[in-house]
Amino acid sequence: MQGASTADGGNVVQYADWGGTNQQWQLVQVGSGNPGTPGTSYPNPVVWQDFADVDIIRVDNAYYMSASTMHYSPGAPVLRSYDLVNWEFAGHSVPKLDFGSKYDMSGGNAYVDGIWASTLNYRPSNRTYYWAGCIDFAQTHIYTASAVDGTWSKHATIPNCYYDAGMLVDDNDTMYVAYGNGTISVAQLSADGKSQVRAQQVYQTPSSIGTLEGARFYKRNGAYYIWLTRPANGQYVLKSTNGPFGPYEQRQVLLNLPGPISGGGVPHQGGLVQTQNGDWYYMSFVDAYPGGRMPAMAPITWTGDGWPVLQTVNGTWGSSYPKPNLPAPPRAVKPLTGSDTFAGTTLGPQWEWNHNPDTSKWSVNNGLNLQTATVTGDLYKARNTLTHRIQGPTSTATIELDYSTMRDGDRTGLAVLRNSSAWIGVRRDNGSTRLVMQNGLTMDGSWNTTSTGSEVASTAVSGGRIWLRANADIRPGSGRQARFSYSTDGVNFTSFGNALTLANNWQFFMGYRFAIFNHATQALGGAVTVRRFDLTTP
Repeated sequence: MQGASTADGGNVVQYADWGGTNQQWQLVQVGSGNPGTPGTSYPNPVVWQDFADVDIIRVDNAYYMSASTMHYSPGAPVLRSYDLVNWEFAGHSVPKLDFGSKYDMSGGNAYVDGIWASTLNYRPSNRTYYWAGCIDFAQTHIYTASAVDGTWSKHATIPNCYYDAGMLVDDNDTMYVAYGNGTISVAQLSADGKSQVRAQQVYQTPSSIGTLEGARFYKRNGAYYIWLTRPANGQYVLKSTNGPFGPYEQRQVLLNLPGPISGGGVPHQGGLVQTQNGDWYYMSFVDAYPGGRMPAMAPITWTGDGWPVLQTVNGTWGSSYPKPNLPAPPRAVKPLTGSDTFAGTTLGPQWEWNHNPDTSKWSVNNGLNLQTATVTGDLYKARNTLTHRIQGPTSTATIELDYSTMRDGDRTGLAVLRNSSAWIGVRRDNGSTRLVMQNGLTMDGSWNTTSTGSEVASTAVSGGRIWLRANADIRPGSGRQARFSYSTDGVNFTSFGNALTLANNWQFFMGYRFAIFNHATQALGGAVTVRRFDLTTP
């Protein structure tokens, strides 16, 4: 969803940008007619973490980017930036996947359902942020908040599926949504944003193109634009000078353009944003499995007759571009890597659960306490598994784990989680604890468990405290691996078990994540405490 946050030169300002890095804070500059400042540049991907189907907006001097999260909860994360290059986690638009029992792992699971391509926008007239997304091809849910890092609440449920929605707040405050797959439509919402006033098909994708989807909706100089992707190798744009319902003309923006990540795909989807200085940028994503889909950004210019043109470097999406020319940021953003000691009583917005958690079985109080929430021998069916994105191209996660209050049958540890997984952790049986490495956890194409894995290494441990580590190489391609190690003092680490070869198929959509888990195989009642989490890069 894309929306106007401010107006510059009569233009509605919107942008779908996807980004975030763990670099040091840097000034970004971009000047009208001269995007970027010579001598300074930003790299692509802008964020080397899994943020797909991004939507981006600007509100005053801040930029916000939203993304798909499928079955992870809370959903629809919002990142914040002041320079379009350095991003931080700000919050989530969907606090709980309140869409049926399968999202609680009750009576089934919701793997790869949930938050797909959705839209984020800001409505200046009531100073409210709007998120909208179609769930399970059934209904469109709208959530609102007065601040992206504040409390989001469900605003409305509309009995229409706005598939791959993009929202526009017009100059007159009317809210529109562009959506569809192949058949592209525009809906007008009621003034309160709670119902549909009108919907009309505005474009039918010709068979010569194939499929267009991933709509984003903009207005510039009185013309309406619907930004569309041809998955997974093209980008097109529709333009109407006769209002939001068309008719629309179509042009190709890019097709089979070499991308900035070696081994990765063609940058596509995402959206546009206009800076305070009038410059435009396109934030796409790059398919880069096993890690996921990574945001990449490039400048956009406009022809004299009002068509967007992507700025390329030697016929490719540049691996770097001049930094946008923007005011000095008010502060540094919080890096996407680093340490978390779970201070305070809430989880930071960098964390997402595998499905909705059982809120009675976890807490934060200067440490993360995970009580067992499920009796199962299958990690894919265990509730309250907490996940964190992996930083590319390679990174390492380390947890300090207090396992002194486990009970017999409990399993706890650190996993590298996707449809093919492995973990290192502690199991307690018959009063004794062992460190184990479990490999070969797999799911089929319908996301049913096909193997709970096998134990490939084991050693006795005692003392109640251990450090567990996983290192993952998520550069695009086959044969990438994750490796595991442990420490009894937090300083000296010992390799343990064998390597997990990461699956690089796209069908699960979400990339690999680090995951902290604690589940029972006999009876509930045990607990562990995670004292610290570190995400580091070489």
